[in-house]
Amino acid sequence: MQVTEQDTATRETAAQLVEAFLKQRREQIAQRWADAPLFRTVFTVSRDEAVEACKGVVDALAEVLAGGRPEDITAPEFATVREQLGHVAASRARGGATPAQIADDVAALRPPVTELLRAEFADPSGVQAGEAVLLLSVVMGTLRLVVMETALSAGEELMERQRQQLLEVATPVIQLWDGIVAVPLIGTLDSARSQVVMESLLEAIVDQRAAYAILDITGVPMVDSLVAQHLLKTVAAARLMGAECIVSGIRPAIAQTIVHLGIDLGTVVTRSSLADALAYALARQGIAIPAPSASRVSPS
Repeated sequence: MQVTEQDTATRETAAQLVEAFLKQRREQIAQRWADAPLFRTVFTVSRDEAVEACKGVVDALAEVLAGGRPEDITAPEFATVREQLGHVAASRARGGATPAQIADDVAALRPPVTELLRAEFADPSGVQAGEAVLLLSVVMGTLRLVVMETALSAGEELMERQRQQLLEVATPVIQLWDGIVAVPLIGTLDSARSQVVMESLLEAIVDQRAAYAILDITGVPMVDSLVAQHLLKTVAAARLMGAECIVSGIRPAIAQTIVHLGIDLGTVVTRSSLADALAYALARQGIAIPAPSASRVSPS
């Protein structure tokens, strides 16, 4: 579609009108937006903070119009909008709102400002008013896209933090005895989790001054070459920290798999159970554990 000089002039005039409107009605717009869900659910303590945040968004939108690229989310003027609304969208995302819900909240900002804009014209249904409202709709639509993009990024960051927290919770380091720590592994051992295991174990070795570290894989359903490599790296790292590492919980099926894969664990101390591994570590420290005696039942 060919754009005529008249169309360009009309658009520029509309941009100037809407920009001036945003600057002049900044306070009224901010007051209306402060009660909208997007800001009300974030600024729950002070309404004045919500009003100030809204003013920042209005100022940023005026800059966007002055820049002449209201439909371009990559326009540098929208960087200010991202800064103003970034923490709002992130807070909504942390509160459980989906990107679609946040986008709807942004869409709800358009009617109040459109109503104020139409009231600026002697003829609210005239051509000039229509051009200004159309341009404002374009700006608000682009704002919605910008906030959705920000919300998606915030959601991804939140999921990554939650994933990291789950990894840390799923790989606890337990002090079994003075100088003996253990990591009971449950579930699949992938590269990311293996890194968390190694970091947590090495930190525990330093903090507890542990001489022995037990990796219990009783709860690991499958051991392949990748898992075995992760275990070997963890054992090697523990040795560098001055601790002997013991791998326990090797069930018959896992032992057969390791042999079938040709994985050499000859340099690694292994035990069939966590109890056996603890007994080994205690014996190495010269601590004797008496064997449990059979209970005697007195005749009635």
